[in-house]
Amino acid sequence: MNYPVIDPVATGDRINIFRKNRGISVAVLREYLGLSTTNAIYKWLKGETLPTLDNFLALSVLLDVSINDLIVYH
Repeated sequence: MNYPVIDPVATGDRINIFRKNRGISVAVLREYLGLSTTNAIYKWLKGETLPTLDNFLALSVLLDVSINDLIVYH
């Protein structure tokens, strides 16, 4: 069995799809998460970085999906 590894680009794409399907702007995400800028969110969406576990939880609640639905791994 292989050790699971998160695919940051595919995970960012998936977060973006759920965000768009719910009609939530990046600005609304920034406000909801209490971030001062949108820079971190754009890095997540591009797959440059991943949200913290707390932010994954907050995203899953806002987007009404499980954390597992947000994460793509192989």
